[in-house]
Amino acid sequence: MRKIIYVLFLFISAAIISSCKTRANLNDTSSLTVNSKASEAKPYLILVSLDGFRWDYVERFKPPHLTSFIKNGVKAESLIPSFPSKTFPNHYTIATGMYPEHHGILGNSFYSYEKNVIYKIGNRDMVEDGSFYGGTPIWVQADKADMVTASYFFVGSEADVQGIRPTYYKRYDGSVKNEVRVAQALQWLKLPAKERPHLITLYFSDMDDIGHRFSPNNNEKIKKALFDLDETLGNLFKGVKETGLPVNIIIVSDHGMTAIPVKNYIPIESIKNDDLFLTISNGAIVNIYPKDKTKIDSIYNYLKKKETNFKVYKTENTPGFEYVPKNKNWGAIQVLPDLGYYFTKQTSIETMNSKNPNAVFGVHGYDTSFKDMHGIFYANGPAFKNGYVMPSVKNIHIYPLMCDILGLPIPGDIDGKLIEMQGVLKSKE
Repeated sequence: MRKIIYVLFLFISAAIISSCKTRANLNDTSSLTVNSKASEAKPYLILVSLDGFRWDYVERFKPPHLTSFIKNGVKAESLIPSFPSKTFPNHYTIATGMYPEHHGILGNSFYSYEKNVIYKIGNRDMVEDGSFYGGTPIWVQADKADMVTASYFFVGSEADVQGIRPTYYKRYDGSVKNEVRVAQALQWLKLPAKERPHLITLYFSDMDDIGHRFSPNNNEKIKKALFDLDETLGNLFKGVKETGLPVNIIIVSDHGMTAIPVKNYIPIESIKNDDLFLTISNGAIVNIYPKDKTKIDSIYNYLKKKETNFKVYKTENTPGFEYVPKNKNWGAIQVLPDLGYYFTKQTSIETMNSKNPNAVFGVHGYDTSFKDMHGIFYANGPAFKNGYVMPSVKNIHIYPLMCDILGLPIPGDIDGKLIEMQGVLKSKE
């Protein structure tokens, strides 16, 4: 009887492990992309995202590995995110070279008229549903050219965009240690040439996590997180150098961070009216979706009368956008808190007040003319100049730069322009 139970235990354990492995990597290994001969001859590129890394952190704290990386490479004064300056829209803008208006990921949450659902970043089925994601992410563009790609996390990399995912990829799990992510990237670079990824994406949330929790003004906490992350990046730089491969590294962030005291949070319930409209809050921008399109004007006037530390706009007149927004999934009306204020749930405000009414937290999402929202662009490798500094640049322009480095055609429908970034590259002989 004990033997039967033991055998059953082994069988069930094996099934569970198999299931976990399948969920951790959804690729069909029998049909993985392999490098063409032309792709094998191309350079390598690692795209590193440091979520929430504000433009001034390196100058303020001087972490040694990043400081050296920049000194011997290139940097922009800052990286200008797309509005709204939130995580999902901007990561996917970096990946596609398109404004959120065009690639369709308008916020961390938004309503989709086409699907009649609310997209939420916490919903795994939606995050992995490629039909939400427009454009051609850089890993999809590479795959179309028979180039192997890999991703240890990046927005969109888990979704079957145009039916394609990176050759090797991981489902997002924030508990995975940074050193594990770096070790895997280096292992990928040790694969045989035919299987070795020429594009790798990596994602680290450390600075966003600490910035939200303690605000970007907490020098002690920010510096500690930054130096820990810098050590991780130093190991990546060292490991890449030891491969002897022509690897270029681009380091970006999706947005910056600004400080908000508890007293400046606005309860989202103060503007909600479920009978008249659907309200979706991304904190620094609230999308309003009228239930009756003939009542847009009356809803607008209703909300205008409530203005207190926030402003109400019809979507086409909303400040912050680099274009006139026409994507219907924005909703017909936008509510923007004044700079220094932020929408959240009443229960969250009560919790914060109960713990420390004088606390200060970090937030983002505002108009990108506010420099606290700016992120970083650093790069180093054989394709890049040494010691070159360029003015602040929009994140839409990173995609065509990556295409150029990897020798990929640049899609004609993107918003980014290669000419905006060409100054960082060495002259091609």
